[in-house]
Amino acid sequence: MTIQGANVTELIEALRTPSADEGTGAVTIGMAVSRVDGRDKVTGQARYAAEYTAEGLLYGVVVSGTIPRGRITAIRADAALAVGGVLEVITHLNRPRIRSFDIFYKDMTAPGGSPFRPLYDDKIAYSGQPVALVVADTFEAARYAARLVEVDYEVEPHATSLAENRERSYTPSRMKAGFTPPPKPKGHADEVWEKATVKIEGEYYSGVEHHNPMEMFASTVIRDADGHLTIYDKTQSSQNSRWYVSHVFGLGKDKVTVRNPYVGGAFGSGLRPQYQLPLAVLAALKLERSVRVVLTRQQMFTFGHRPETLQRVRLAAEADGTLTSIIHEAVAETSRMEDYVEVVVNWSGELYACEHVRLGYHLVDLDHASPMDMRAPGAAHGVYALEVAMDELSYALKMDPLALRLKNYADIDPSRGLPYSTKELRACYQQGAERFGWDKRPLEPGTMREGRELIGWGMATGMWDAMQMFARASAVLHADGSLVVSSAATDIGTGTYTAMSIIAADALGLPLEQVRFQLGDSTLPVAPIEGGSSHVATVGSAVQGVCEKLQRKLFKLAKKLPSSPLAKARFDDIEFSGGALRVSSQPGVAVAITEILAGSGEQRLEEKYLMLPNMLKQMKYQRSTHSAVFCEVRVDPEFGTVRVTRVVSAIAAGRIINAKTARSQIIGGVVWGIGQALHEETLCDHRLGRFMNHSLGEYHVSVNADIHNIDVIFVQEDDRIVSRIGAKGVGEIGLVGVAAAVSNAIYHATGKRVRSTPITPDKLMQ
Repeated sequence: MTIQGANVTELIEALRTPSADEGTGAVTIGMAVSRVDGRDKVTGQARYAAEYTAEGLLYGVVVSGTIPRGRITAIRADAALAVGGVLEVITHLNRPRIRSFDIFYKDMTAPGGSPFRPLYDDKIAYSGQPVALVVADTFEAARYAARLVEVDYEVEPHATSLAENRERSYTPSRMKAGFTPPPKPKGHADEVWEKATVKIEGEYYSGVEHHNPMEMFASTVIRDADGHLTIYDKTQSSQNSRWYVSHVFGLGKDKVTVRNPYVGGAFGSGLRPQYQLPLAVLAALKLERSVRVVLTRQQMFTFGHRPETLQRVRLAAEADGTLTSIIHEAVAETSRMEDYVEVVVNWSGELYACEHVRLGYHLVDLDHASPMDMRAPGAAHGVYALEVAMDELSYALKMDPLALRLKNYADIDPSRGLPYSTKELRACYQQGAERFGWDKRPLEPGTMREGRELIGWGMATGMWDAMQMFARASAVLHADGSLVVSSAATDIGTGTYTAMSIIAADALGLPLEQVRFQLGDSTLPVAPIEGGSSHVATVGSAVQGVCEKLQRKLFKLAKKLPSSPLAKARFDDIEFSGGALRVSSQPGVAVAITEILAGSGEQRLEEKYLMLPNMLKQMKYQRSTHSAVFCEVRVDPEFGTVRVTRVVSAIAAGRIINAKTARSQIIGGVVWGIGQALHEETLCDHRLGRFMNHSLGEYHVSVNADIHNIDVIFVQEDDRIVSRIGAKGVGEIGLVGVAAAVSNAIYHATGKRVRSTPITPDKLMQ
């Protein structure tokens, strides 16, 4: 399947009337269903955070600092205040009172330490941090005036190079929730490695990457006459942003509502509130007006990023390929303010069976903004290094890379000795290799060529956690047979609206057009942050639970109807289909849902459900998603250019709710993985302590011309340990392993091993 030109194709597809199996009529879990929100998105009916307005709306433009470390000695704003329409220039000297910034940072999205506080004091912690907010009655006036604000600094020495500061690395002690430190050493990894006859050692470097979602970060704060704030925020959790605003500014819960019905991409950048949110609220409180603050594309590079990481991997094996030692150590950057941590090396103790394992993880604090989660945080780097090292070991053994992985296949979790809730990785290997044609791959590198291009085939394994949190859902079934299900979930473009609608429609046997799922509002039933590929397993289970409560209520009402055909039926004998309750063995014996409500005199049925993970049960298992990625590249040895011409990604991620959007998620992950391998890196001028290529013109991402055939296979898997609906998650797993597969394919094509990403032409031509 080619996705070249996919944007136009998807627009046309979303606009046309969907067929019965693509978004209308009866649906069941696993079908390929078009997005229920697709038409609103492509026709402009969907509104994003910066597209809401209010009478008298003001516009805020951020003034960014220009030094990496020091303090502000003076701010001259007279010229800006003289611009027509400018109401205020807010700085740390005149901002409204803030109750606390620290109290918010106790939740799961924040690292340990003291968070960055916008406009809090005169200290400069990193280049680009906000130092002022110009507020005007037009955006143009605010933008122009922001250029007139002059700031003087006292500059202090800074450090922004990971390599130059590696010697002062330390073991993180303040742990972010969700971070699992590397386990204690198992066996005698160093001794075994030293004595091994077949062993490899490599250092692997991954540069800084920045999020570049199409929707820029924005907050529109609409202030009502009574002081209530309705905030439209670019966030992965409306309730997280609401909690933040309430606690930072000392506002009651009833004084703040946050909404994010549509989010134009995030994948980690919206897990914690970014600085435009407190700045917009500051301005709204100070001026008692509605305010909008939108960050520029350049300012999108001034908060968080995937951290720069250096890794060292040593592997040893017997002559038959049996792994005898795994040593994996990583040093990653964090900020001076917070210990941002990722699970980078732990995967090396979990992917393959090995008796001797030692893992290490250290941080170096630099004068950058705190790094933050970015699609498959930790695994994107850690699995990359491990899987390239495994490829290197396969050549040292003169062994097929896939055969090496199968030789060391782990049937139980090697790190804790736990069984897997489900693990169909072996099937991923088998089906992916067969689809790709891996059996035709020559072992020696540099042996396939077509014209001037060298051809290479590489593969890698992917792994990600299968997580579940807690959530609530409510449901209202109306007399006309329509169903409204609600939860404060988020859809960052991954298809949450559609997946939840499918689960509800499948549970009650309703046509999809009769189901509406409400999300993106902090007043709705509690839902977790959308992150870690846990949303479907979590919120989807809550939706299933509340619909099952409606099922039982409907069944009781149906039995009480006069002359009910279901009077003697048992609940276990009933199926919900075609908008009716039917006896499974006698489909003709049925009662329509609308008849049940009419006959019972009910205008609506309501239910609520709290979904709590069964932690006692889940902790007895290793819960993960898995993948096998096979890749073909073509390399021009004279120019050092690489084309990824073919990718097969075989995924085991539990029960797939919507085959169409799930497939799109994997395709998106593969595209991002290709970008990680070949294109994406933010470069810092360490003399200035500043990221330099802070625009889409200079920060390279994969474009349509870079992407060719991507084939996605979903291996059958149903995991009732992870979730009651059998689903795991597909957001992260599509990315993990892709960069390694590309790197390994490049080596197979050229015989040149590049151990750093991105693999740019200059590295191949050296």
